[in-house]
Amino acid sequence: MNDGEPLVGVVGDATGDLEAAVAATGARPRAGDVESVLAASPALFVAVGDAAFARLARSGPAPPVLPVDVARGFRSVPAESVAAALDTALAGDAETQSYPILRVEYDGERVASAVADVSLLTAEVAHISEYAVGSRDSHVGQFRADGVVVATPAGSPGYARRLGCPVVAPGTGVGPVAPIAPFATDPDHWVLALEDLRLTVERDETPVTLVADDREVATVAAGEPVTVSPDQSVDVALTPASDPEF
Repeated sequence: MNDGEPLVGVVGDATGDLEAAVAATGARPRAGDVESVLAASPALFVAVGDAAFARLARSGPAPPVLPVDVARGFRSVPAESVAAALDTALAGDAETQSYPILRVEYDGERVASAVADVSLLTAEVAHISEYAVGSRDSHVGQFRADGVVVATPAGSPGYARRLGCPVVAPGTGVGPVAPIAPFATDPDHWVLALEDLRLTVERDETPVTLVADDREVATVAAGEPVTVSPDQSVDVALTPASDPEF
């Protein structure tokens, strides 16, 4: 191998198999944790599995990422099609789709990033609280529920979809918002601009946890809003082997 061969970063499960697939294309594989692979400045990333892809995406890498066996929403490639997808991407024939990464702020500080969704959840089983949703300078709604979730376009086919929200196309700048296990029998759902979206606990009745991409981030006090806005993105490489969009 020589320095003229493109470098491909590999993160996630089954990296040995992926390294062999990368090498078979004539590229140089570099496997490791997200931080070390980012530091190597590869021309393309391959992320295997949901957890590895989410960690890499939240880092806002500049080169495109080829997701492998990642949950619906990110146009993933099945493991058996990696070789063909790599050939397409390394030949420069792959298109890219940009997905927003959400900046999550609480108490005046950035506390997390999220690629799929952000939730407020009551921390105690069988307890509900009261939540409010705001968009920019507007009050959108208020409700009693176990929690509230806001999803990115990529996250909209996941948990938000199970709550009855629509699937949202990438590039629209909006995302679905929904109560979780609401007290009302006919709850509202919304599709809102992701810019300056606010989630607030209205009553201090039970502890409420802030969750970003299934990671518990903080305990949220009543009256202190959690704000969500996109501030970076991840580009996904699209090949003929990629999953359909929806």
